Amino acid sequence: MRLSNLFFTTLRDDPAEAEMPSHRLLLRAGYVRQLGSGIYSLLPLGFRVNKRVEQIIREEMDRIGCQEMEMPVVHPADVWRASGRYDAIGPELGRFKDRNGRDMVLAMTHEEVVGLLLADIVRSYRQLPMMVYHFQTKWRDEPRARGGLIRVREFVMKDAYSIDRDEAGLDASYWAQHGAYVRIFERLGLDTIAVSSDVGMMGGSQAHEFMVLNPAGEDVLVLCEACGYAANRQIAIVPKPDSVPEAALPLEEVATPGTTTIASLAAFLGVGADRTAKAAFFMTGDGRLVTAIVRGDYDVNETKLVNAIQATGGMRPATIEEIKAAGMEPGYGSPIGAHDTLVVVDDLVARSANLVAGANREGFHYRNVNHGRDFTADIVTDLTNAQAGDRCPNCGEPVTLRNGIEVGNIFKLGTKYSDAAGATYLGEDGVAHKIVMGSYGIGVGRNVACIVEAHHDDKGIVWPAEVAPYAAHLVSIGSARDPKVDEAAERIHAFSIASGREILWERHRDC
Repeated sequence: MRLSNLFFTTLRDDPAEAEMPSHRLLLRAGYVRQLGSGIYSLLPLGFRVNKRVEQIIREEMDRIGCQEMEMPVVHPADVWRASGRYDAIGPELGRFKDRNGRDMVLAMTHEEVVGLLLADIVRSYRQLPMMVYHFQTKWRDEPRARGGLIRVREFVMKDAYSIDRDEAGLDASYWAQHGAYVRIFERLGLDTIAVSSDVGMMGGSQAHEFMVLNPAGEDVLVLCEACGYAANRQIAIVPKPDSVPEAALPLEEVATPGTTTIASLAAFLGVGADRTAKAAFFMTGDGRLVTAIVRGDYDVNETKLVNAIQATGGMRPATIEEIKAAGMEPGYGSPIGAHDTLVVVDDLVARSANLVAGANREGFHYRNVNHGRDFTADIVTDLTNAQAGDRCPNCGEPVTLRNGIEVGNIFKLGTKYSDAAGATYLGEDGVAHKIVMGSYGIGVGRNVACIVEAHHDDKGIVWPAEVAPYAAHLVSIGSARDPKVDEAAERIHAFSIASGREILWERHRDC
């Protein structure tokens, strides 16, 4: 490719909106251009890198027996209604009507479609196991697109699906995919950590995320250097401190003006944050007001909360009006005397005596609040985020927290989607059995961004050889004075094309 013919332009200055090195460098070097929030065009340089990443993924998928195919990006909504995800997923799912008024969906992922294909194609145990995959555009209407290609709304994902007779077969497929992912990320030049993770909207019994450590990562990882424990903080369960047994003291209302935060309340009363109860309020997509209570020295883990209450349609912070309508006062709120709210209490609060909690009156709190006497939980469960220095659940040593960016995930789905589609196979015993599925995803563009995050210096991007858009950058200098310079460059350029590894040729005639 002659540089003079390349469809691109560079930027002299850093774009104001670029937060991360990968975002800044991909824009400045002419790899991508933004069309809208979380929506990017790949210019020829960016497209070539994407295709090289895809090829590495393709080779490793083929190596473990995956068959490449392609499924549609637009789905009839009834397919998603059958699995329950049409109503369970919030506004992230793209919904629209076709010209005949039929409800349609822009695919976030393809489990439902695979389930229907299995119901149509698989008949006998002799056809199993098998694995399929494709590269396809996805749409997820993220509320906070950020970081260039790190978090976008439209993207290409490799999603693979394993199809097995039973859980033992799923386990073998799951770990085959795990091994393929390790090789993929090694070839991409990415140092990854596989961490246990939440199954989220996918459902199922087990999941791992492959993470690249990065201070700008949105995920927080709980890691133990002593034993190798690794989990996303969304699901990490670590031992909590023992509560000191105390006799319940009489409830006492105290004036606490201007203390709408735990820090200000603890300072005003001269107590530790561990002697307070913190309330957080949420509305679920199905219209429930949720009051979550944790001890003041911890934070609410929203993933654990969503799983505990089995929220459908997503969850958002409650408004002031919604909180007041249930008899609670923002900044001074608690479940005491509240109504029409689902109360979810962390297990540490449930066994802690004589805490300070809101009195549901502006400028006032209660001392000596006790669960079971002054308010009752609808659900008691682990509800808190792990903190640095907490004990590892495996070995008891202190854990550390690191930020990470997810570059791939694997899920044991079980029979959720095959059940929804009515997909079964006839076993050796002559009886119909449920098909067991797994799902395995890698976002291509996010991996490109993470490669840049890991491989750049003060002069720009330093691509690993396997993903570089061109094998080399050939610069011919002074051909105006010596025509043989161009002749030699032309031969090298032609040879590179013939050998299947094209180079980028830039001519400077008058240098």
